[in-house]
Amino acid sequence: MDPLHLRSAGTSLVISFDSGEAEVVHWGADLGADLPDLAILTSPVPHSAIDARVPAALLPQASSSWRGRAALRGSRTADGVSGLDFSARLRVVTAGADGGSAVIVQSDPDAGLTVESTLTLHDAGLLEMRHTVTNDGTTPYQLDELATVLPVAPDAVELLDLTGRWCRERHPQRRAIQQGTWVRTGRHGRTGHDSSLLFAAGTTGFGNRHGKVWATHLAWSGNHEQFADTIGDGRTMIGGSELLGPAEVILEPGSSYTTPALFAAYSDHGLDGITQAFYSWFRSRPHHVLPAASTGLPAGKPRPVVLNTWEAVYFDHNLDTLIELAESAADLGVERFVLDDGWFRGRRDDHAGLGDWYVDETLWPKGLTPLIDAVTSHGMEFGLWVEPEMVNLDSDIARAHPDWIVGPSAVQHKDGGRLPLEWRNQHIIDLVNPEAWQYIYSRIDALLGENNISYLKWDQNRDLLEHGHAGRSSVHEQTLAAYRLFDALRKAHPGVEIESCSSGGARVDLGILERTDRIWGSDCNDALERQTIQRWTGAVVPPELVGSHIGPTTSHTTARTHDLSFRAITALFGHFGMEWDIRGVQGKDREELKRFIALFKEHRGLLHSGRRVHADVAGDALLLHGVVTDAPAVSGTTAGLFALVSTRTSAAEEPGRIGIPGLEAGRTYRVEAVFPTPEDADYGHTYTQVQPPAWLADGAVANGRFLAEVGLPMPNLNPEHALLLKVTAL
Repeated sequence: MDPLHLRSAGTSLVISFDSGEAEVVHWGADLGADLPDLAILTSPVPHSAIDARVPAALLPQASSSWRGRAALRGSRTADGVSGLDFSARLRVVTAGADGGSAVIVQSDPDAGLTVESTLTLHDAGLLEMRHTVTNDGTTPYQLDELATVLPVAPDAVELLDLTGRWCRERHPQRRAIQQGTWVRTGRHGRTGHDSSLLFAAGTTGFGNRHGKVWATHLAWSGNHEQFADTIGDGRTMIGGSELLGPAEVILEPGSSYTTPALFAAYSDHGLDGITQAFYSWFRSRPHHVLPAASTGLPAGKPRPVVLNTWEAVYFDHNLDTLIELAESAADLGVERFVLDDGWFRGRRDDHAGLGDWYVDETLWPKGLTPLIDAVTSHGMEFGLWVEPEMVNLDSDIARAHPDWIVGPSAVQHKDGGRLPLEWRNQHIIDLVNPEAWQYIYSRIDALLGENNISYLKWDQNRDLLEHGHAGRSSVHEQTLAAYRLFDALRKAHPGVEIESCSSGGARVDLGILERTDRIWGSDCNDALERQTIQRWTGAVVPPELVGSHIGPTTSHTTARTHDLSFRAITALFGHFGMEWDIRGVQGKDREELKRFIALFKEHRGLLHSGRRVHADVAGDALLLHGVVTDAPAVSGTTAGLFALVSTRTSAAEEPGRIGIPGLEAGRTYRVEAVFPTPEDADYGHTYTQVQPPAWLADGAVANGRFLAEVGLPMPNLNPEHALLLKVTAL
């Protein structure tokens, strides 16, 4: 059987069938159209080893003597005894490619199993893979794991993944790739604050703009594992799988299981190349939220400036106060007003009310209509916070249907079954139960049908750590049921946008992003923390999908105090908004805030369609990141926006020259400071210097090659301050 060769955007994927299995012999740099005879890749057989070459298969198997993690694990069950027929010997039945896609079918008739693998190499080089296993046998098959893996080249010697916690999501960690297995396990029942959005292997010291990188992402919102597996002969696989509980998936004869999609990208110019592959895929989706037509892309709805009420009023819902807040928002130029937690029955704090999705008549005797009318009369959209997957014990629905609360036991809770421990005073409603699912769907459907709501902030504020249905682990089915709930409501209300929030950033993955229009990156609006959170969220997710808000002067979650300019420049590089009682913002601060809102509106087409770039700056005291246009720049137009950010004091007394990457090498540009300028209130707080670099006064003119390779001397920024730069094509 001839090999399959998929090529796109500088990437090749080559699959050989010489061993009888599908084997990925190359995933990486483009090899061109002509391949040699792949027999030249036959490796030696060492002493004290299997007397044959062991393939690094698309589905590594113990039956082929692969000594690492087997991709397919499971067993037959018969007469109550498990562990029969534990090993499969899959061999290729059919394989074919059509354009950038391939379908490979492998089967083991003796084991009664068939696996169909679908692989698509998208136009920008992003690879999408899934496996579907079908039980062809006559007895049930208990599936323990079906993983999706890819080999990386021998020169991939470092591993980068992400970890975190509440209000500190997606922070990087690095280690050398060594023999053995590095596993990142998520047992949260959701993606998790510590989940690695990006799992990357690379050459020594790979960075933002240099080095070879091979990276994966698992598009799943439930329990999962991501791993790098290096066996004794030096070969390394990276990949991921859904983490299944005991007997969570049992395939009856004829039934199938499909893995979550594994997305994978290769880059020979650092992490920015990985990011561009993901962004291009996101923005090519038919349902992706597109920026304004002025960017040269198809016409679509620009991302509106948001005001969320949470850090403005918390649970203190008063119609007059909220109308004042809406009027203040409209005066600033806000385009979407979102009413957060506290509007429904019994909800005065976070101890009660979840599950009772009725407008509280004591707070809102005329319903939400007076507030909605006040908001929309100013030309703003109205949005509403909900948490459909959760329930408080102090709620009418929990009292009426205690059996709808998720627990570890088959015994209904009203009959004395044990409940899991609470988290933020709440439990999980069992969406696997059809009646519970229908109730939640009906209530949210009614809210959207009865009110002029354009946007849902959909929260999910706890882990699903002890999660069962009918006495069996059910995270798998709960995740699929939540997906069905999103899908059904979107179909019924196609004009309503949905944000995925999960204690902030605990459910950020491409599975949930197929069903939502935005994610909330973190509950932390501290601009210093947000610099790291947004940088690594943005490694995969484009900024138009990442909520980024200006919080109060002193952060609600860290008690740090920052100038408005630092908070605003940080928020610009996302889906911009505010979470702040802006009624109290007056005088120079209010004018400054208006300027930033106007800046976002002026440049959001670029921010939400351009190429994200990150300079490789020595040390970690300074960051330089920005967005540059992907289209040929028109003279006189903005070709890029950059933020120079100081995160702490530097060992050097001046920062020296820093390169500005990503621009056309032969094109001439003007670089100038947009904010702060000497006329701005924050100017004196931003710098400690006797004299600024000369170019800050009138701008610097140079071509893209000079700006990238030589750079410009940067000012002495004070810690936790930022400078916004605009690059204009000449």
